[in-house]
Amino acid sequence: QVQLVESGGGLVQPGGSLRLSCVASGFTFSAAAIHWYRQAPGKGRELVATISGMGGKMIDYKDSVKGRFIISRDDNKRTVYLQMNNLKPEDTAVYYCHVPRIDFWGQGTQVTVSS
Repeated sequence: QVQLVESGGGLVQPGGSLRLSCVASGFTFSAAAIHWYRQAPGKGRELVATISGMGGKMIDYKDSVKGRFIISRDDNKRTVYLQMNNLKPEDTAVYYCHVPRIDFWGQGTQVTVSS
């Protein structure tokens, strides 16, 4: 049974940091690319960051998060991380991890950036 469980969201002030985690099970994790998406209230879901499988050597980011967010993976822990620094109010959204190979989504974790 495939599962993706996100955690690490919360309320943070502008300029603060959070680290999201996505723990996976039920598929060949090390070979799978993993994507982080987010969806703000009233908006569509947007791709934030991607990391390839087989060592995570290919990484890409949405322009607005480049230099602030870092995606990484630990295949031994079957976990993908999204380190988010210098957070801005416009980063407020529900963040989801996604496995494109099997089109599977996690349940999401809420990130709220507000003073």
